[in-house]
Amino acid sequence: MAFIRRYLPLVTGGFKNVYIGGQRKEIHRYVAPTLMVLKRREDKQGGKVIKPRNTFLEWNLEAEMYAFGKRLNENFDPDLLLQAFTDRSYVIKEEMKQKEMEFDIQMKDNRNLAEEGRKFMKQYIQLYLEAALPKFPIEGINGICDHLMSENVLANVSLHLGTKDIILADEYPVDNTTLANAFVAIVGALLHSSGEEQTAHFVRDFVITNLQGQDVNEFWHIEEPWIMLTDLIAKTGSNLEPRLIGEVGKNTLLACYRVGLYLDKKMLSSGFGETIATAKEMAAREALKKIFGTEENQYPINFKLNGIPKSSSKSRYQVSAS
Repeated sequence: MAFIRRYLPLVTGGFKNVYIGGQRKEIHRYVAPTLMVLKRREDKQGGKVIKPRNTFLEWNLEAEMYAFGKRLNENFDPDLLLQAFTDRSYVIKEEMKQKEMEFDIQMKDNRNLAEEGRKFMKQYIQLYLEAALPKFPIEGINGICDHLMSENVLANVSLHLGTKDIILADEYPVDNTTLANAFVAIVGALLHSSGEEQTAHFVRDFVITNLQGQDVNEFWHIEEPWIMLTDLIAKTGSNLEPRLIGEVGKNTLLACYRVGLYLDKKMLSSGFGETIATAKEMAAREALKKIFGTEENQYPINFKLNGIPKSSSKSRYQVSAS
């Protein structure tokens, strides 16, 4: 014991000088106050100023447009692609400068290309959805098409394709409207450059694929699912019967009911709700999903259809026609 008492301080003292942690972060005390002062000065001058890439010395517009087409593996007409990237606000700004300098150079904006591209996209997306969702009613197809053609979706696709720094506009950074218009104008330019089939595949790969992982039923709100379901069942000549098959917490705030829908004595679907009417409505919605082939365990949408599908809207179920 005396031996241990004599040499124990030497052993424990040696461990005090051993650094067990990882790499030390040596940040000086003046860094945080300095950054705070710089941030206050920046806010006092109006915030951080983001300069467009075309104001940099090494900027080359022709090289950027050529690289844009190669990144997408598409062959664009250079003049049409430049027109697709030219916003109306930029043309107005340049015309005002030309009047001051007393010369005139004709410039074309992307409004005509955007109109053609939007028209083609809407027609093709509807035809593609009709082929990919053969049982879905035409009203649901229109709801999905409106979602894919919305400004937010098109602007998000345009932004991730790298158009923000190439677009010629009066303001920077450009807003969602300018991004969306530039994208549909690019579709119009590709339509003139490579034809309808190549443009259709471009729209399929960059727009329709936004449905990946999405519930298509969310884009179409059914106001009266029970009436729609009974109308469909009546055409088949079968009998639909709702039954209360479960209830918990009756006459309480946490009440829950389960209603099952039986078709020819076989359960078609079931739904839950805080009231019997709500549970019946949810069961009707689940039944419609099963009939339309859009239930949660459905097969993923096929994003590999080639060419332009044929229209099948005449043979589809329409709510307005029922």
